[in-house]
Amino acid sequence: MAKVEVELIFPKELKNHPVIYQMVKDFDIIPTIIEASFSTDMGWAYLILEGKEKELERLFEYLKSKRVTINKK
Repeated sequence: MAKVEVELIFPKELKNHPVIYQMVKDFDIIPTIIEASFSTDMGWAYLILEGKEKELERLFEYLKSKRVTINKK
């Protein structure tokens, strides 16, 4: 299992969408939310994600398709 720390920046269009829920439901990963903040314009979350490398790569492709910015720490 791989573990990666990421900061995710969500565009305002995703403000009312359950993105982190979808991450757990559709991907075999374990997210640990360290810190998060959402406003009317955007949101961000600092997470530790744990899972198999291929599953993390698949998750990152999904997030990119939703216009989520991914900053790996």
